Amino acid sequence: MKWLAGGMKSGIMKCLASAGLLLPLAAMAADVEVHVSGVAGATGKVNVAVCDREHFLKQCAYSASVPARAGATVAVVRGVPPGRWAVLAYQDENANGELDRNLVGIPRENYGFSRAARGRFGPPTFDDAAIEVGEGAVVAVELH
Repeated sequence: MKWLAGGMKSGIMKCLASAGLLLPLAAMAADVEVHVSGVAGATGKVNVAVCDREHFLKQCAYSASVPARAGATVAVVRGVPPGRWAVLAYQDENANGELDRNLVGIPRENYGFSRAARGRFGPPTFDDAAIEVGEGAVVAVELH
């Protein structure tokens, strides 16, 4: 039965695509240009993620990674659908692909969120960092 459901889904998608009904969805996706400031030297990478409420601070659906440049770096996250999203960035100085933390969980690498969101005793909430993404979105994130 599992293969039947997958086959039906594939067939439905092919029908929609041939009818041109999926094109508007692809055309609505936007590139989000993220201007990251506060980059501490040109070591490692600057990783950027665009997250919905459900995946905030978890596995975000959209991301980009660029070489770090002292002071400021620009990363472009491609294909983000319009809607409400939060942007987070961090400088992965040792290029291990994760935000390093100390023994009590406090980040050891610089990080930041859209709307300059900051939490009091932990990360900010999704609502604190949320922005509306539409065509030509440009977001500033300052690393701390």
